[in-house]
Amino acid sequence: MNFEGLDTGMGDYPPSLHGTMDGGMDPPMDPHLNPSLMQSVELDPEGLAVPVPEPVHLVEGMFSELHSVVSEVGIPVTATHFDLQEEMLWMGNHRGHVSSFFGPTMGRFSSFQANATDDIRHIQSLETGVLFLSKSNLKCHTRGGLVVFDYAMDEGADLHSLLMTDNNTLLLGGLQNYVAEVDLTTVQETQKFSVELPGVAIMRQTGRFFFCGHTSGKITLRDLRTFKMEQEFDAFSGSLSDFDVHGNLLAACGFSSRGLNGLACDRFLMVYDLRMMRAVTPLQVHVDPLFLRFIPTYTSRLAIISQTGQCQFCEPTGLANVADIFHVNTVGQLLMSFDVSSSKQALAFGDSGGVVHLWSDAPEVSFNDYSRETDFPLPCLVDTLPQLDWNHDLLPLSLLPMPLTSTEPLLSDWPSALSTPCPRRAPPVDPEILRTMKTVGFIGYAANPRTRPRNQVPYKVKDVELDYDNYNQVPESPIGRDEEPHLYMVPKKYRKVTIKYSKLGLEDFDFKHYNRTLFAGLEPHIPNAYCNCMIQVLYFLEPIRCLVQNHLCQKEFCLACELGFLFHMLDLSRGDPCQASNFLRAFRTIPEASALGLILADSDEQTGKARLGRLIQSWNRFILTQLHQETQEQEGPQAYRGASSSSLGSSGESVIGKLFGCEVENSSLCRCGKETVRSSLTLLFNMHYPEQNSQVKEYDFAEILKKSICLEQSTQAWCENCEKYQPTVQTRNIRCLPDVLVINCEVNSAKEAEFWKVQAEVTDTFGEDFCSMDGFAFDTRAEDLRNVWIPLSLKMSISKSQGLEISSWPEGEELSAEDEAAGAALYDLVVTVSHVLDARTGGNLVVHIKVGETYHQRKEGVTHQQWYLFNDFLIEPIDKAEAAQFDVSWKVPAILYYAKRNHHSKYDPRSKCSDSEFRFFCWILSSCSTMCPVLHHHHHHQGLTCVCVCVQEEAELRSDGTKSTIKPSQMSVARITCVRGQGPNEGVPFIDDYISTQEQVVDYLTQYSGIKPGDLDAKISSKHLTTLKSTYLKLRFLIDTGVRFVGHGLQKDFRVINLLVLKDQVVDTVYLFHLPRKRMISLRFLAWYFLDLNIQGETHDSIEDARTALQLYRKYLELSRRGGNDEVRKVLKGLYEKGRQLDWKVPESDTGDGQGSPKSTAPR
Repeated sequence: MNFEGLDTGMGDYPPSLHGTMDGGMDPPMDPHLNPSLMQSVELDPEGLAVPVPEPVHLVEGMFSELHSVVSEVGIPVTATHFDLQEEMLWMGNHRGHVSSFFGPTMGRFSSFQANATDDIRHIQSLETGVLFLSKSNLKCHTRGGLVVFDYAMDEGADLHSLLMTDNNTLLLGGLQNYVAEVDLTTVQETQKFSVELPGVAIMRQTGRFFFCGHTSGKITLRDLRTFKMEQEFDAFSGSLSDFDVHGNLLAACGFSSRGLNGLACDRFLMVYDLRMMRAVTPLQVHVDPLFLRFIPTYTSRLAIISQTGQCQFCEPTGLANVADIFHVNTVGQLLMSFDVSSSKQALAFGDSGGVVHLWSDAPEVSFNDYSRETDFPLPCLVDTLPQLDWNHDLLPLSLLPMPLTSTEPLLSDWPSALSTPCPRRAPPVDPEILRTMKTVGFIGYAANPRTRPRNQVPYKVKDVELDYDNYNQVPESPIGRDEEPHLYMVPKKYRKVTIKYSKLGLEDFDFKHYNRTLFAGLEPHIPNAYCNCMIQVLYFLEPIRCLVQNHLCQKEFCLACELGFLFHMLDLSRGDPCQASNFLRAFRTIPEASALGLILADSDEQTGKARLGRLIQSWNRFILTQLHQETQEQEGPQAYRGASSSSLGSSGESVIGKLFGCEVENSSLCRCGKETVRSSLTLLFNMHYPEQNSQVKEYDFAEILKKSICLEQSTQAWCENCEKYQPTVQTRNIRCLPDVLVINCEVNSAKEAEFWKVQAEVTDTFGEDFCSMDGFAFDTRAEDLRNVWIPLSLKMSISKSQGLEISSWPEGEELSAEDEAAGAALYDLVVTVSHVLDARTGGNLVVHIKVGETYHQRKEGVTHQQWYLFNDFLIEPIDKAEAAQFDVSWKVPAILYYAKRNHHSKYDPRSKCSDSEFRFFCWILSSCSTMCPVLHHHHHHQGLTCVCVCVQEEAELRSDGTKSTIKPSQMSVARITCVRGQGPNEGVPFIDDYISTQEQVVDYLTQYSGIKPGDLDAKISSKHLTTLKSTYLKLRFLIDTGVRFVGHGLQKDFRVINLLVLKDQVVDTVYLFHLPRKRMISLRFLAWYFLDLNIQGETHDSIEDARTALQLYRKYLELSRRGGNDEVRKVLKGLYEKGRQLDWKVPESDTGDGQGSPKSTAPR
């Protein structure tokens, strides 16, 4: 049974790494098996003889822990099973990995991957192998790990249990409306029994009876031959957790409904007498039961297990005793699975931490009464080498054994994690065979044309390899990227864009090729950057941009604050892309985002497994709700709020609520006549589509939108008058019109996509409106007007008599005075978010935005409106017709924004918080006494150094041996130091902050950063630890007051901090002492050459680096004043000549051999 959702505290679990089978191992193979079906198997023959470290003292007849073993740390054990044929214990975990352990010592026997993605839900052992059940798949392996068969169920299946009815037949049940019977001999479905929803979650069988457990809390007794229901027990009002049958007794545990409080674990076990088919006295226990099993040794004892590890033994018809409670030592983890051996001598528990616990009532335990002998893998045996005749002229040199003289790794040691199996594709069937083929049933017959040799299939290996290489060898520059034959359907500007990193990083990548506007794109290589499109949407809504830039609070991770910082960079940028790294770092810390499944694993993003269309719609709802909570107006200053100000229970109204909010009236009418009305605030609406039939019917978009907003549906709901669940009619109406109407299109399946496709084909109203408009300046060819169903403008009004009215409206026309008096409003389409389907890259998200006049005025100094396509860092102007086109074969609609015409006049676009923000900065900076003078000096130079630690990097090796960076190393800020550049305190640090991080540090880079393990841990660190947001605000204050920063490699430092600094405020010594087309020179070599300083000896010190950069800048100014550019160029030539002589390495000490620095060897 699947226990997902039992504990809401359990989040995603990191994927584990599984090793591969040693080449020397040769497990026994069934001669009927196909050798190509071998999978990655781990066999540990030495681990089978592992003794128990200390003698275990067990009391005869009383269960206690005998042994425990860790399968995979942190991966929950979702299924346990005692092998019915051999002395083995099987377990399966949340990631689809299974392991087996031999005997009471729990020595590992085998370990392999049974399912690539889904958890293991049930395990059943057979004579010839072991069955593993997952969500939609049944797989059989040998005990050594070889695949016997792999049976996939129908799409939509949600399997939870299996039951062997005889040696070759089993039943598969789950949360669907049928139970399938499968013949194991032919591995085919023999028949399918229909059951009522929600399906069958647990199945049990005794000699006379067959029982099915349902999540509705009911247990049914059925005829095993016809599957007809004979008896029904309504055990629990909430849900069923587990049940077991022994003799004439049936015992069940579950959850009871507690009204509005939801479900609660019921401490009364329901016990039924199967002779009279009625309930007997319920059994009250002292633990919260999750599992139960009969252990009929001397009496019919029941073992009741709770999720927290409590275990109680009692008689089903007696009274439970508190003294019979035992505890499984799970170290705070939750129990996820439980099984009893066939001998009733051993119990197995699997917990959420990946540990399997073995309990027994005897020291010498056996899992079965009669177990067969287990076949262990044989060790690798090397045959005796034959004698070689050295004098034989025809002796092959390949027979001579050569020792490995090199310590370099071999190609055969290539890790499996960096390789992907690429099976050879089958060639197409000869057209002559297809032409002459006759079909009888499902078998086709045709004469052999004799065009190919018998039992041989030719392959065009070279053509296939060249074709594969041409696709993967994407040019480093944008030139030549037009030739991508596999992406012919998707236009080039809509394809997924990637950054090709070189040795210089991003410096030689031509972003201008993708963006010739002055608007800033966003880089896509950051984890969870799928939301880049929605960040652009929020930025180009003027009230949202002003709202978050006026917002500031003390919370360490506030999405509104981080959006404000990001939007400030987008304002300053002149076409260069920005990155949302700080915003996404804060996003990953929000518990609600993780609970909604919005935080993707890197593997899901790269392999394209994520359903981006559904994901971005969930993200849209999440971000609007989160910003609404974080920006609700409070008493006190607008710009300064405490960490507790953004509570959900606040009564203040936010700009988000004014802009997107719509007061909704939900009415629920029971058939008894009782009507319940509730009011709420909604920020967006989901589209609901009518049922499609064979007849094609034309629908107006406005009509579908109206029915989606004023939704009417029938559902089961609680009626206080009837005091039970009754069929009710639920109706939704709106009381006011929002300023911005947000629509989630909900095109998540082929049925909705087909609906859009049909409506776009049969609707031509859009084209007529376009062609009839005055001053139409776009190309109105027929292909430009295809696949258009949504209008560019809508007219909406609310009347007391007719309620909500929506209709399409010509874009250029205004409302009449009569319509305005009636309260009607016009809405213009301003945003369309699309999911681009691409099988090669996994797809991507793009957005069309109608950029307003104020943004063009700030960026370009002109006043006009224009539609743009935003595809990460690719930005391109488009026609308005293209924004409304959706060819669902590759471009699927996801989100629509309609904005009320002239709604900006209600919102003040000016900044409100400059004074408060300044006071907030002063409050932060007052923690350091040396900060005060800085506040009164503008345009002064300050030395800056940023120290980073490495999080992760991903790269690939091409076929020619060169390295290509797929994802650059993720650097996280660890320390920021800023020293004074002028005045009496020159060189004194006024900022020296160590940055605490929530992410796991892969490499501290101590040799280059000076950061040691523990320096960033708030519990043990002796450094001045602070948050990145606090230090970010300090630097942001210095930037806004005009301070110039001097440092070495500042461009990369500001990129890691995620700050955008204007070029005239940055003095980078990397570029001051650099000749064109020459290498960059390290700070250590420059300090030795010009200042005769030996820095960065063992580790780096950021204060020393900042002071050295300031001295180098003084040296550069001295050279410039002395001889101008000619003098500087002459000195730089000498610098490069000296560097080539020393191979750019600083001598350890001057030994008088002429290798000293120019300053040390100059005459005095």
